[in-house]
Amino acid sequence: MTTIEFNLEWKLKLQNRFINYAKIYSTSDPESETTPSTERQWNIAKYIFEELKDLGLEDVSLDENGYIYAYVPSNLENDDEPVIGFIAHYDTSPDFSGENVNPQIWDDYDGGDLVLNKETGFTLSPSKFESLKDYVGKTLITTDGTTLLGADDKAGVAEIVTAAEYLLAHPDIKHGRIAIGFTPDEEIGRGAHKFDVKKFGAEWAYTMDGGEVGELEYENFNAAGAVVKIHGLSVHPGYAFGKMVNASLLAAEFIKMLPENETPSTTKGFEGFYHLTDLKSDVSEAKIQYIIRDHDADKFEARKKFITGKVEEFNKKFGEGTAEIEIKEQYRNMKQQFEGKMHIIDIAEQAMKDANIVPKIKAIRGGTDGAQLSYMGLPCPNIFAGGINFHGPYEYVALESMEKAVKVIVNIAKAVKKK
Repeated sequence: MTTIEFNLEWKLKLQNRFINYAKIYSTSDPESETTPSTERQWNIAKYIFEELKDLGLEDVSLDENGYIYAYVPSNLENDDEPVIGFIAHYDTSPDFSGENVNPQIWDDYDGGDLVLNKETGFTLSPSKFESLKDYVGKTLITTDGTTLLGADDKAGVAEIVTAAEYLLAHPDIKHGRIAIGFTPDEEIGRGAHKFDVKKFGAEWAYTMDGGEVGELEYENFNAAGAVVKIHGLSVHPGYAFGKMVNASLLAAEFIKMLPENETPSTTKGFEGFYHLTDLKSDVSEAKIQYIIRDHDADKFEARKKFITGKVEEFNKKFGEGTAEIEIKEQYRNMKQQFEGKMHIIDIAEQAMKDANIVPKIKAIRGGTDGAQLSYMGLPCPNIFAGGINFHGPYEYVALESMEKAVKVIVNIAKAVKKK
């Protein structure tokens, strides 16, 4: 078996590539109807597109919706191996600012507090985030405390591109054709919506979009989004007696009707939840947005019925038509798509072991492009990308974690055999 030698030159390639991506503003927008949802995502899409062409990949393309496709050519004389793929998303979450990202590098982390911003005193501390203790001696890349970092999922993009470059530079590593895909708008649940599975041409793929080293996931939440609108009646407060209906106050009443112990902060493992993500209200109207999650399909259906029933109950109390609800499906648990195809998981698990990584096979308390792609005919489990504390200013990633992800990609590429 060919040993993957990841020397300082390759580590710096990976580090610099990630930092270059992180600095490009590419936040997605759930309120937009376009694809990509923001014009700024084109900046990183075009950057990656040109980079892939410069590296010498085959059939590099950037379509009208911001999806990037490219291929590492097979170097086998008699290629009878299946085409496999690797996918990541280049947008960042709208949960926190992704503009003017200023990554900081901390070599040989000593295990203590990291003052990310001397002006504000913003600090990343193991007293608040115990996971930092696992990275003593590593090279950490953090924010400056004013933005998110974007390791979700620009670390995944950097790892895939670096692995592709490594394979091109090492023809002694034998592999079949490898498809590469990068998507917009994953953070708002639309990353796979316009992905061209037929064009991609892979028998199966892996998203590089997980957290800590070793994660391998082929189960995820069933997911839906719910919007509850509450209609009030605005009257001058001086003449409001018996007339005004304050939608903001009614919204508070509705929120109390959902179980307070079934939220993201009060559930774990396979437990589902209702998550209040946004509330906009005034006297006339309130708009309450929830995401609904459950791993179990029957419990998921029950959750949708439950919240719909609460709207009906609310209308009986406050008057028919006071509230309305719209529920939209987002994605489904991909586990059933791997029945009879567990070799896809086995190959990834062995690739981790060959890189001296202990696989951590678990269910995702969330979802990735892979969930939707699996239902589109492209089985697509998820592999770690290495980032920690996503979607906020405490986000960080260890260079060594990204290096391990690159090794896993290369190991998968050379391990695939016709099934």
